[in-house]
Amino acid sequence: MSTLRNQVHLIGHVGQDPEIKSFEGNKKLANLTIATNETYKNEKGEKVEETQWHRITAWGKTAEIVEKYVTKGKEIAVEGKLRHRSYDDKNGDKKYVTEIVVSELLLLGK
Repeated sequence: MSTLRNQVHLIGHVGQDPEIKSFEGNKKLANLTIATNETYKNEKGEKVEETQWHRITAWGKTAEIVEKYVTKGKEIAVEGKLRHRSYDDKNGDKKYVTEIVVSELLLLGK
């Protein structure tokens, strides 16, 4: 049951081509965003579609798969954990980031 404490599953479309970074020892990092859509009816009975954007981070072999096969518009499923972090930008302002660190990736669609 402890594995369920911080686990996220999302299916969505990639918003832009992934950004790939390489580090010493051939370690790779892939950063990308995916959009998930939810459709519901509002009080007036009108259909409303809401899009949420999610920041995705993949390391190692998963990043290599992203680099080879994932492009803008591709539908993917990810499993991972939520991570919150902060950093100081060029101007010294503190920025906060929430992202999903991928443990499993599934390529969907064509």
